[in-house]
Amino acid sequence: MDNKIIKAKIEFVGGETINLDLYPDYAPISVANFVELAKSGFYDGLCFHRVIDGFMIQGGGFVFDDERGLIPRESKNIKGEFRSNGVNNPIKHEKGVISMARAQDKNSASSQFFICVANTPHLDGEYAAFGKCSDENSIKTAVKLGKAKTGRWRQFSDLPFDPIVIKTVTVSE
Repeated sequence: MDNKIIKAKIEFVGGETINLDLYPDYAPISVANFVELAKSGFYDGLCFHRVIDGFMIQGGGFVFDDERGLIPRESKNIKGEFRSNGVNNPIKHEKGVISMARAQDKNSASSQFFICVANTPHLDGEYAAFGKCSDENSIKTAVKLGKAKTGRWRQFSDLPFDPIVIKTVTVSE
């Protein structure tokens, strides 16, 4: 992938970082949405609410509050940029790839994203991959976060016991 690359960095409250290369040539709507949300501070303070070792870590939609639990933060829906939704997006869901989370509606992605901590080819063509970790340390950090102990809280079955909170997401174009 030697097209245009936008650099992003997720910094966590615990001090960890994940550096990302975003690919607007393959998923322009997803990248623009992520960049806009990051630059507005939308992701600051949100947590990773779904963590599944050997699969992925998902965040970007909820604030974690010790007393009230997960509090949703809403944003607008965007078009799903993947093959089964009529978009030629060649990015494979390999370890380290970042992709948009969505509900059953193919155009229901909004702010939530996930980072694959293993190769997940069954997601290819069904979810909008829009970038990848830009270095080995970032992949290692994602895999490490994916090993967090999780449990059930209300409708969430893979919520980390110790919250994984985003301090900030920065973008440099």
